[in-house]
Amino acid sequence: MTKQQLDELRLELAVKAKNGMDFILSAAIVWLAIAYIWSLSFTSYDKSVLTFMVGALMLPLAFGLSKVLKTQWTIKENPLDPLGLWLNFAQLFYFPFLVFFLIKQPDYFVMAYVIITAAHFFPYAWFYNEITYAIMAGFLSVGAFLIALYLPPSNMYLLPMFMSAGLLILALLIYASYKKKRLLYQE
Repeated sequence: MTKQQLDELRLELAVKAKNGMDFILSAAIVWLAIAYIWSLSFTSYDKSVLTFMVGALMLPLAFGLSKVLKTQWTIKENPLDPLGLWLNFAQLFYFPFLVFFLIKQPDYFVMAYVIITAAHFFPYAWFYNEITYAIMAGFLSVGAFLIALYLPPSNMYLLPMFMSAGLLILALLIYASYKKKRLLYQE
């Protein structure tokens, strides 16, 4: 396979999946819900458990948004298509860190979750040929760490707010990029 053929396959994925915009918007909504949870007066442990539960809404919400946005989840004839799912599964191997924070440092659970989620965007920069994913992966991961250094535990709700705002910015940027890529794509 030549580099040009590879780039054509990546362009097809980017256009038909609209750079993964359905997942990014779904994540922005979920992180807003998580921000609400972290604004409640529950213990950090309870907020962490609720965060896991709300996170389960991600896929059904993304599926619903895919219908509204008319994105394709699978492009069977594209040999790179299964890679998107594998890249998403990769973040599951970071969940032991989350369990550690849940048990040992629940005040910082949401910080760890933001960092893991943001960092997992990095390989999508290659997958969709979209540098914005790499930039936002670094910005959101490092930003969450720096914010958490200075926030008191009672204000940790600001981390998921930061994540949600960053995801909305990412959605706007990848949509603008999608519109340009759509002009280049020939089916």
